[in-house]
Amino acid sequence: MRWLTTVLVCVGCSSCVGAHPLIVHIAAADQLDHWVEEVPATARLLAGHFWPGPLTLVLRRGRRVPLEATGGLETVAVRVPDHPVALALPAALGGGITAPSANRFGSVSPTTADHVRAELGDEVDFVLDGGSCEVGVESTIVDVTSGAPSILRPGGVTREDLEAALGHPIAAPSTSGVRVPGQHPSHYAPRARVVLVEQDRVVPEAELAQEAGHQVGVFLPPSLADVAVKAHAVVAVPGSPDAYARGLYGFLRGLDRQGCDLIVASLPAEEGLGPAVANRLRRAAGPRPSA
Repeated sequence: MRWLTTVLVCVGCSSCVGAHPLIVHIAAADQLDHWVEEVPATARLLAGHFWPGPLTLVLRRGRRVPLEATGGLETVAVRVPDHPVALALPAALGGGITAPSANRFGSVSPTTADHVRAELGDEVDFVLDGGSCEVGVESTIVDVTSGAPSILRPGGVTREDLEAALGHPIAAPSTSGVRVPGQHPSHYAPRARVVLVEQDRVVPEAELAQEAGHQVGVFLPPSLADVAVKAHAVVAVPGSPDAYARGLYGFLRGLDRQGCDLIVASLPAEEGLGPAVANRLRRAAGPRPSA
């Protein structure tokens, strides 16, 4: 009998437990029918192209998926991860595993086991170390509950790759009525406040803030690689969108460790994994809830 294990490792905000939709991780694409009401042809096509991999599909919830895993929704997000440890767990259990990222709610996602240990410490019993994340940002979430699929969250599978597989353009609306992980205005956020400016304003804004008494961290874009900046700490942004995505969360955590209270950055070009990085930076810079 197939069953679902819910692993709640979000320890920063108890109000989100049971209200925030999680992703069901399964071991193979041919198990999708066990977890959803029906599998449209578009969903099978995308699963065939991108699973295992960083693509999450939103479909109608099957009866065996508890509402606690979907945040009370009648839709469920499902993916097949592309990592031997992440695949071995649901395979060994004979079911699915649903869990958020191993970090406090709203904070920077972990991309190494050391990140998890540093943030959660003794609040988790053990950590399975499968090495550093290869992609760096979370999965792309695609809604396939209607006839026209749409991107709800950009991620490790690019819009260009999706359109090549589908053979036609795919929508990426700025807002959606379907709740999925990573939609809070403030998300993926370091302790330092993040300020986004145009590329040509990165250096002057950072230096003004440093002169005003802030401990400033700077994400220096490739176009300004040779520019000297008067700041507390500087991150040289990789020229490759893939490398930027892989390093993003480590960069944010590193500036926190160096004592920065303000991070000045600009958005990357909207191509390849650029939209996924831009989405994470916008959320990191979003309005934070009052204490």
